[in-house]
Amino acid sequence: MNPSVANVVYALGVAGLFFLNRDNSARTSRALWLPVLYLLVLGSRPVSYWLGMAPPDADDAMLDGSPIDAVFFGILLIAAGCVLANRGRRVVSLLSANGPTLIYFLFCLFSVLWSDFPGVAIKRWVKAIGDLVLILVVLTDKQPVAALSRLFSRTAFILVPFSLLYIKYYPYLGRSYDPWTGRQLCNGLASSKNMLGVITFVLLLGAVWRVLALLRREEVPSHPRRSLFAQGTLLSLGVYLLITADSVTSSVSFALGTALMLATSLRFMRRHTAAVHLLVVLVVAVSSIMFLGGGASAAQALGRSPTLSGRTDIWATLIPMAPNPLVGAGFESFWLSRTVRQRLADATGGQDLNEAHDGYLEVYLELGWVGVGLIAFILIDGYRRSVAAFRRDPGWGSLLIAYIVSGVVYNLTEAGFRMMYPMWIFLLLAIVASGRIVSGIVADSPNSQGATANPVGGMTTNKWWLPEKA
Repeated sequence: MNPSVANVVYALGVAGLFFLNRDNSARTSRALWLPVLYLLVLGSRPVSYWLGMAPPDADDAMLDGSPIDAVFFGILLIAAGCVLANRGRRVVSLLSANGPTLIYFLFCLFSVLWSDFPGVAIKRWVKAIGDLVLILVVLTDKQPVAALSRLFSRTAFILVPFSLLYIKYYPYLGRSYDPWTGRQLCNGLASSKNMLGVITFVLLLGAVWRVLALLRREEVPSHPRRSLFAQGTLLSLGVYLLITADSVTSSVSFALGTALMLATSLRFMRRHTAAVHLLVVLVVAVSSIMFLGGGASAAQALGRSPTLSGRTDIWATLIPMAPNPLVGAGFESFWLSRTVRQRLADATGGQDLNEAHDGYLEVYLELGWVGVGLIAFILIDGYRRSVAAFRRDPGWGSLLIAYIVSGVVYNLTEAGFRMMYPMWIFLLLAIVASGRIVSGIVADSPNSQGATANPVGGMTTNKWWLPEKA
């Protein structure tokens, strides 16, 4: 097919998915487009790239980035802040219910004091706050479940089909080559195959959640069959894209998250949450053995070398390079040092790296053992509350558990606890959402009828999302 014709076909296909998935029974805020735009840019390429501007020098990009991108994210952050200012009561309630997350962000800010690059670190901390701000825009919506559902759909309906378009019809844009092995890599709209893998994986978990909810009739939109067809099509395209991207960590994490949602949909699991704990322990233990302790056979079974594509060598080199084992180099500061990057390049045969390929090691390098402890605190508290949310609303809680557990697994071989990174954003979203459910935080507009329609259509007995009575 001619690329020009393919553009039209794919554009019509995307429009068709939006049309089939429409739901007139839900009323979400127009502000939801702010986090959608945010994810579209993070899951593809910088705004400066789409405007045809030349990328900055590697060192300049590491320290300052592009001013065009900074302006774009600044506008989004200001707009989101204005939205949240009008939702003050819900925002305060959500933040007060997520103490561990706030403590972590405050320690990140405090760590700027011992960073060798305080100016850059403080700017990056502001960007990191943007992740939390955009999450709050979604979760403080009067219909948060519908808002999250639309966040998944609007983002995935664009990124997944057009990534396939780029890979197939624009290979000079949608593909690249590994500089060390010469192997062809599929990037799609994203900047790398790993970024394509992670944004596809986190969005597909949302599609699985939607499909299961539609099949169980927990979600009853105005056109359920059309919505199911749209979500099923998205899920099929996304799985194909995930296989094409060949990102093993994302593929395994998606498989584990999907398996958790399927398992927790069983009646036995919903009645016995102890079984959920046992299942999660098994998943994390098996994944840890497979990724970290399985040796050559496990790595080869996943299509990778015994060193996990060189990760074990990188880890062995990085651990002694931590500037301060207790508090690290300071927030987002470790990789800013040219000396560090040069030492690592010399030790790894010239590789120019900017991440540790392990989320826990990444936090250790940036924030030391204190940071690792705070991340563990966030994960444990988030998991505890996601299980409590599962008891209250099994369909919604199963998604939150899947994100938290798959996030734990993903960070074994990828640095996912990073600002403006899809895995971190959806992990935070799941943790904050769990706090909203468990704390019983509700919308602050009156509800004249008491019990009302499900936020994604239909009727429900779950009350955590309902507006308060006047």
